[in-house]
Amino acid sequence: MIVLGLLLCSAAACQKQPTTMKRAQSSTMPDSADQMGFGMRHVLTNKGVSNGELLSDTSYLYEDGTRIEMRRVNLTFYTSQGVKDGVLTSRTGTYNSRLQRLEARGDVVVVREDGKRFTSQQLVFDQVRNQFFSDSAFVLNEPKREHSGIGFESDPKLNNFRCMRACKIIATVQVPTR
Repeated sequence: MIVLGLLLCSAAACQKQPTTMKRAQSSTMPDSADQMGFGMRHVLTNKGVSNGELLSDTSYLYEDGTRIEMRRVNLTFYTSQGVKDGVLTSRTGTYNSRLQRLEARGDVVVVREDGKRFTSQQLVFDQVRNQFFSDSAFVLNEPKREHSGIGFESDPKLNNFRCMRACKIIATVQVPTR
């Protein structure tokens, strides 16, 4: 009797554990997106004048198309005469057409036609105020100096540049010889 009880107990313990179902990888298209698009092109205008062309590899439109979540962002800036002025690239971004504001995230790089190069992990371009700003760490390389710090405000040409914290400038200086 004892042997039979031990056999029944060990048989119950050796039962197969129920196999767990593997979860599916997360979907590439969020369920709440109104639309999804590939190869999006959006022209940024100011008072009817084109001042930029926004491109993205993949786009998710929300809130009746007023908020666009993008992957592989490329924004080309133009002057009021239509001349290319610079290019912004980033891994992801959000464009809000109501606020006319682009937030670029992930390896953000702005290259200006005058030789300036700006890098950060996050940058906001506010079309209405015609301003770049961020609270992230940044590096701005100019032909003769380098700015770095945390947080900044600037015009899109990166001329009127104001650093917020931990500001540092490295510049080449010519030392006079006797």
